[in-house]
Parts: sequence; structure tokens; C-alpha cells
Amino acid sequence: MTNPALPAGLSVHAIPAFTDNYIWCLTDEKHAVVVDPGDAQPVLEFCQHHQLSLAAILITHHHPDHIGGIAKLVSANPSIPVIGPRGGHIRGLTKSVTQGDTVHLTVLGCQFAVMEVPGHTLDHIAFYGHGLVFCGDTLFSAGCGRLFEGSAAQMSHSLNKLKRLPEQTLVYCTHEYTLANLAFARTVDPDNLTLEAYTEWANEARKQGIPTLPSTIKTELAINPFLRCQDPAISRAAQQHVNKTLMDETAVFGALRQWKDEF
Repeated sequence: MTNPALPAGLSVHAIPAFTDNYIWCLTDEKHAVVVDPGDAQPVLEFCQHHQLSLAAILITHHHPDHIGGIAKLVSANPSIPVIGPRGGHIRGLTKSVTQGDTVHLTVLGCQFAVMEVPGHTLDHIAFYGHGLVFCGDTLFSAGCGRLFEGSAAQMSHSLNKLKRLPEQTLVYCTHEYTLANLAFARTVDPDNLTLEAYTEWANEARKQGIPTLPSTIKTELAINPFLRCQDPAISRAAQQHVNKTLMDETAVFGALRQWKDEF
């Protein structure tokens, strides 16, 4: 998917890792910046194949499948900036950032605003700019991350931050979980024709080995139950599942997240 908001000459590539991770790689003709390199080897191979110099590493949160490649990548070039969430708990970071900070990738001529989006983890951040958001494991296509550290209220607040981004924003999350998420979304929202059509597209894309990502905020607002907790159809489904009245959006989100965990 092309992104006209990126500076001329820049593009984003998916580097597959493990079984379902994508390491997103922002490139120009000579340089690469990677997001959440859980494994160094595919990044090194990608850069070598395309004759690119790794210029920076961005980190959204501390889970091993997002940071595991830092040491090896930095060992090849100790001057590489490694930018991620504050807290001092991620080994190898050279710069910690928080809500409201701006990350300047001077070598690529672009910059990203930092958003704090806790819920999946307490340290989780996202990088937003140039019509795209690198959101790690917070927002997935048709789903969201599990609550390993944060609360339902925190994750609901974080998702509301992301859903307020411009509708054409490209959503670069880190896992190819789309088909499993869609199966759950259709259980919650079986009468959603947009969701049905998107599921058909996603199934065909995966049959051809094509990533379902990036998505867009507009698409997620139409198909993702976790962004639609205020929708009467979603609220009714959640209430029926737990067999009790849920009074607010956070309670609906919490019920949906628990339902998905058990799905």
C-alpha cells in the first residue's frame, strides 16, 4: 500500500520474522530504519540484499519478540540510535521517549510523534507521523493486544487515542493475527457486511502469501469490535456473553477482551 504522505523516496517494507511477526522497515535508497526487531538475522539479510545501511531502531515495548535483535544489530554498528520507551528496562536503548516527544530521523528526512499507549504493557508507545502509525501490539487489524500488564481502562483509553487519528492513517501493527481476529469479530458482530467483505479479502490475501497489513484507521473503525465498544450491537453482544448489564464503554471493552482471550 502506497503512502503519499511519506517524503518522496521513502517506503515501508514488511520483514517477516518468527511465525507471525513483521519487522517494519522504513527505507530510502541508502538507509533503513527498523521497528521492533525481535530477530536481527532477517534485518541483516534484508539490508544486505538491498544494499542498505541501518540508520536507527525504534522500539514500541519490551517484549522479547520486539527487542531480541537489538544487541546483534548494534554490534555491527555501535553508533546506531535505538529509541524506545522510558524506564531504563530495555537494554541497548540510547534514547528514551515519552508522550509528546518527537523522534527526528534526520537521515530519512522525517519525524514521528510519540504516543503513550499502555495496556498490552505499561511501557507501550507508538510512533505517529507522515500518515502512518507504528503501533506495536496495541491495535491489530480487527483486534487488539492482550492485557499482560495494563488494565482494561488503560487499553481502552489507548485505543481511543489511536481511533482519533485521521481515518486514512495507515496502521502498521506487528503481528499477522488478522484472520484469527476476524473470526472473533464476526462472532461478536455477525451482521456487519463490511466485516464480511473484509474477511473475504483477508482470506484471499493470506492464500496468496500477501500481508493483510497495513490496515487503516477507517477500516478498523468499521470492522474492529474493540474500537466500537459504544456501538449498540457490540455492547449487546458483550452483555449477552457475560449475561449482565454493562454500563460503560470500559466495561464493554473488558468483557470483549476476556471473551477474546477465551475464544
